[in-house]
Parts: sequence; C-alpha cells; structure tokens
Amino acid sequence: MPQSLVRLTAEFKEKVWGSTRLAPWYSSDGRHIGEVWFTGTPALPLLVKLIFTEENLSVQVHPDDAFAARHEHSRGKTEMWHILRAAPGAKVALGFREEISPERLRAAAISGEIMELLNWLEARPGDTFFIPAGTVHAIGAGLALCEVQQQSDVTYRLYDYDRGRELHLEKGLLVAHRGGHPGHAPATPLTGGGLLLAECEYFRTELRNFMGTLEYQPNGKSSEILVFFRGEGLISGEPFRLGEAWFTPGDRAIPIEAQGEVTMLRTFVPQRVDLP
Repeated sequence: MPQSLVRLTAEFKEKVWGSTRLAPWYSSDGRHIGEVWFTGTPALPLLVKLIFTEENLSVQVHPDDAFAARHEHSRGKTEMWHILRAAPGAKVALGFREEISPERLRAAAISGEIMELLNWLEARPGDTFFIPAGTVHAIGAGLALCEVQQQSDVTYRLYDYDRGRELHLEKGLLVAHRGGHPGHAPATPLTGGGLLLAECEYFRTELRNFMGTLEYQPNGKSSEILVFFRGEGLISGEPFRLGEAWFTPGDRAIPIEAQGEVTMLRTFVPQRVDLP
C-alpha cells in the first residue's frame, strides 16, 4: 500500500445509461459518463465511485465472497450508496416486494416483469442504502451518488431493458436473495461530530461537514479513502477540491483547512478480510 497521503486518480467511464450532468463535481465534455472510479497504485483496499445516471441501470445482483472465489477467482461485492443529487421522483430498487420462487424470478427476468416485482424506493439527497451481496437491485435515472464497495467488479445482470448487453441469468439466479430488503440505512450521529452511514465487515463509512481547520484523526489501524463532495481547501498543505478522493495510510493526524464549508466522506476496512 502507499505510505503517504496521495490524491487518487479519477477515471471517467462512459455508460449507455450515463449522464452529461456532472456538475458541480466535474465539467462535462459531452460524453455520457456513468461512473468515476478513484484508483491508485498499488491497488486500494476498497473501490469508491461516483455514479451519474440519465437512464435506469440494469437489474443486477452480486455474489458473496465464497461464490465469487469459486466461480470468478475474485472477492464478492457488498456495497453502499450515498445519494448526492436526485431528480424529483428518482428511485432505487432493493430486493422484492414479496418472496418469489426461483422459477418466477427466472421468468420475470426474461419477460421484464421483474421491474414490477422489485421494491422501488424514492431516493433523496442524503439518503444511504446498504446492499449486501445477493441483493437484487437497480439504480434509477436522475441520480448522482457515491458508491463504496469491496474491491471487485463482478456483476450478474438479470434484466437490461433490451439494450443488447449480455445477461447472466444462471449465476445470478444462484446467488440472488428472493425476498425483501429493509430499505434506507439510517445514519447514526458520532461522538465529536459526523454521521456513521454504514458499517459491515468490509467497510465503515462516515460523513462529516466542517468549516475552518480540522485536525483529522484517522482510525489508526488501516488505510482510509477520503472523498470531498463539497468545498475546497488544503489537506496537509496540498490543495483539494470537490470531486477529489485522497488516500491516507491511516496512522497519523492530518490537518485539513477548509475554505468555506466542506463535506467529506471517509471509508476504510475495519478488519482484514481474506478470500475464502
């Protein structure tokens, strides 16, 4: 792992469902950008993205560690979403409105009925959703969000609006949970300020708003990724702006000087998780 504070690279990825509305985080060159991945060398402990949607994403599901190790030589994929911007009526789908059989799930994925069976939830700025591996899900149109996930890119598409892309019904049906989902993940206030957005064995994610100077205290045990959603300033004397992500080894305090109000997300792996 890198052993000092590093500004991560933002990789812009075009998607059929992507958007040209990237402000205020980035300027647009007219391409339909769906995802911005924050990457570094060597590989980071988590994959953090900003996602921009003009159209609905496919209905999909991710495997857990055990299945992914056996079939994909990869980690599984548990993730979370934090909503940054939402058009009126924008929604996400998590799980199903009622328990369904494997046979009905297969038929619904083929026919498109799966869209009516999914549990669609309104998404508003500030909402957080936790998506364990095995949850059938979809991100709707008109959203900008931050996704934190295991370092994996294994996705099984179940339905894709006849866009002509490959589906993965056999594996998807094997890993899909066919019941409900609790919906929003309520944020928990933290002692000393900030909110705990989500916590599991794979990641802990917090959000903090501040002004002035902050002596940022990492967790002291594992490296962290910091993402700035609003504001600009200096981090250890280096300029930062909104839309940037930074890596910190997590073993020393970091001075952050905000110019105006800053919103910062921090995420890290609470314990080491190895492949099965």
